[in-house]
Amino acid sequence: QYNWWNEALHGVGRAGIATVFPQAIGLASTWNRELIKQVARAISDEGRAKHHDAVRKGIYDAYFGLTFWSPNINIFRDPRWGRGQETYGECPYLTGQIGLQFVRGLQGDHPTYLKTVATPKHFAVHSGPEKGRHSFDAQVSLRDLHETYLPAFKTCIVEGKAASIMGAYNRVNGQPCCASPLLLQQILREEWGFDGVVVSDCGALYDIYANHGVTDSAETAATLALTTGCDLDCCGTYNIPCTFHSLSTGRGVDDEIDRAVTRLFTARFKLGMFDPPAVVPFAQIPISVVNSAEHRALAQTAAEQSLILLKNENGLLPLDPTISQKIAVIGPNAAEPLVLSANYAGDAVDAVSVLAGLQRVDSSAEISYARGCELWGEDQSQFAEAVAVVDAADVAIVVLGLSQQLEGEEEQSEGNPPNAASLGDRVDLALPTIQQALLQAVHATGTPLVLVLINGSALAVNWADAHVPAILEAWYAGQAGGTAIANAIFGYVNPAGRLPVTVYRSVDDLPPFDDYAMRERTYRFFTGQPLYKFGFGLSYTVFEYGAI
Repeated sequence: QYNWWNEALHGVGRAGIATVFPQAIGLASTWNRELIKQVARAISDEGRAKHHDAVRKGIYDAYFGLTFWSPNINIFRDPRWGRGQETYGECPYLTGQIGLQFVRGLQGDHPTYLKTVATPKHFAVHSGPEKGRHSFDAQVSLRDLHETYLPAFKTCIVEGKAASIMGAYNRVNGQPCCASPLLLQQILREEWGFDGVVVSDCGALYDIYANHGVTDSAETAATLALTTGCDLDCCGTYNIPCTFHSLSTGRGVDDEIDRAVTRLFTARFKLGMFDPPAVVPFAQIPISVVNSAEHRALAQTAAEQSLILLKNENGLLPLDPTISQKIAVIGPNAAEPLVLSANYAGDAVDAVSVLAGLQRVDSSAEISYARGCELWGEDQSQFAEAVAVVDAADVAIVVLGLSQQLEGEEEQSEGNPPNAASLGDRVDLALPTIQQALLQAVHATGTPLVLVLINGSALAVNWADAHVPAILEAWYAGQAGGTAIANAIFGYVNPAGRLPVTVYRSVDDLPPFDDYAMRERTYRFFTGQPLYKFGFGLSYTVFEYGAI
C-alpha cells in the first residue's frame, strides 16, 4: 500500500508539524546554491522521518510518502500569476540552478538508494492564468519554448537526475501536456534520456476529455495519456474501469501498462521500500529531526538571506539597538505569523510574526503596535489609532503586502484563515488601495518610515519608492521570518538578497496575461524602465571606488 502524493515546496507540506522555510520565491532571492541544497536536505530528512514513523503506525495516507511533487520550476513570466510565489523567478538559468540544488538535496547522493524522489513541475509552459488552467492552450514559439520554458526542466532532469516529473494541466500548441508526443516522447524521453516516472497534475487527465475536448471520453483520455508516456495519474482517471475498457476494446495498452508499472516500482525499489529498513541508510532518521534546533536555525538563516533591501535613504537602516527609542509597528501583516508560511506548508511551531520578532530582538527600543487596516476593503476606522501611534514614535515599521487570499492557487484555502480561499491571480500590481491609504496617512505624521513588504509577487510600490526612506522586501519568509526581519532592521544581519524578478511600475507595462510570447517580458526582453531591475538589491555595506 502506498500513496504517491507528497509536497515539499519549502518544507514537508500538509503532514502536520514541519520546519517551514521561506516560500520558493524567497529561497531564490538568496542566489545561494549551497544554502538551497542544505534546505532541501533538511526537508528530505523530515520527509524520511515522517514516512517511516507513519509506516510504523500503519498510516499510508497522502503526504506521508517519499515521492515529493516539488520543486515548481515554471518561469514566473508575469507578476499577476498567483502561483508565481512557488517558483524561483523569471530567469531560466537561475531557476535551473536553484532547482538543480533542490533536486539534489531531496534525492541525496547515495550510490544505491534515493533519499526521496523529486518531481519538478509543471511540465511545461505553465504560468497562468489560474482561471483557465484546466482548458488553456498556451501558444508558444519554438524559440521561446526552448530558450525560456524548457531549460530549467532540462537542467533538473539531465544534470539533477530527477526521478520523476509532473505534467501540467494546460495544452501547449494544441497538445495536452500530459499526453503530448512533443513534450513526453520527443523532448523528455528521446532528447533528454529521461527514464523515470511521469505523473499528471491532479485531474489533468480528466481535463483532456472534459475541458480540452481532445478525446470523447475519460477512457480514451486515459488511453491517450498512457500510450504517450504518462505513468501515473493524480486523481483517478487511471482507474480499473478505464484500464479494462482499453484492454477490452483491443487498444493494446498492456505493454504500456507494464512499462508504467515498471517505472513506478523501479522508483519504489530505489527508495528502498522493499528492503529491510536496517540496510536503507535513510530509514534510520529519527522523528526528532522534525523541526529540530538545527533545522530551525537553518530556516532563520534562509529567511535572513532572502531579504532584499530595496531602498535605504540616508542610511535610516539599520536602527541602533543600543539607543532608547520609540518604534511603532503598523500594518495588517505585522502581527500575523500565518501569512509568513504561504502555501504548500507544514504546521509551523512558534512561528514568529514581524511584531513578535521586533519585540524579542535584543534592543533598547520601546515597541508599540496598531493594525491600521485589514488587507483589503474600505474600512478606515483603524487609521486614527495607527496615525496616533506613529506620530508618537521616533520611527515606524509599516508591514504591508499580500496574503494567500490575494494571490495563490485559485480556490485553495492553504495559508488562509478558516473558511477563506485564494482569489488566484492578481489584476493589478499595486498595494491594495486601503493599505496605500494607510501608508500615506502615517507618512503625513513626518515620522521616518520603514516599509516591510510581505508578499509572493512583485509589488509596484511607486509612491513608496518616492516618499518612504527605507523599503525591505521580505516575501513570505517562513516560520523564522519575524526574527530574520527584526535582525535585519537592527543590523544583526546584513540584508543582501537579490530580486529574482523584475518589478514593473504598472500592469500597463505588460502584454496580455494569456500571451505566452516573451516579448516585453522579464529582464531579458522588457524594453521599458522597471521600478526595480532583476538582480537588484542593496546592503548596509558602503562601497567606494578609488584610483588603482
